[in-house]
Amino acid sequence: MSSWLIQLIAQGGLIAIFVTMAGESAGLPISSEIVVPLGGALAAQNKLPFIGVVAAASLGNLAGSLVAYLLTRWYGERFILSRAGKWMGLSRGHLLLAHRFFDRFGVWAVFVGRLLPIIRTYISFPAGLSTVRLPLFIVATLLGAIPWNFGLAYAGLKLGQHYEVVGRYLGPIGIPLAILVVLLLAAGWWYGRKLGEEAEAEELARSRAKAASAS
Repeated sequence: MSSWLIQLIAQGGLIAIFVTMAGESAGLPISSEIVVPLGGALAAQNKLPFIGVVAAASLGNLAGSLVAYLLTRWYGERFILSRAGKWMGLSRGHLLLAHRFFDRFGVWAVFVGRLLPIIRTYISFPAGLSTVRLPLFIVATLLGAIPWNFGLAYAGLKLGQHYEVVGRYLGPIGIPLAILVVLLLAAGWWYGRKLGEEAEAEELARSRAKAASAS
């Protein structure tokens, strides 16, 4: 994957940076820790404008995040409540969990999520299930993406052709973060199931009470 990305960015320039970063934010396994520092290294060689690298990466993040957000906003609830969603262990409780989380943290969850490795790739999906409005989502996504991409591009700019060192140092950080994300997802799945079971029990109790009062 790394060698393929390196060749693609070297040949495609800003357009390739935009496309790959859009893919990353839409959930594809593409590493910004490789793409953006490479753009910075190319800027050090005067092959790409530094600001252009940051802008292309950030706008690509925004484009991919919008795809994830809108798809989840349009089809996420329908999928979760469908037969396929139930087969995957999803329930109405997971919708309640997403609403509660974003009702509490709002756009800050999107902003902070964009600054964290791995989490930044997937934060747009639960945001699409929340009450976070599209304009605020766009602003929070850009405000989080710009400093992240600026830092990676600047590191690549300073390291020149040794941009891969950035990925080498960030790699050990990404492994425990990946484990943490998996644990958080497992906890969220379990808690969502619990909320769903409680909601179903409450609905059943109300139905029985209504039937009893009617009789």
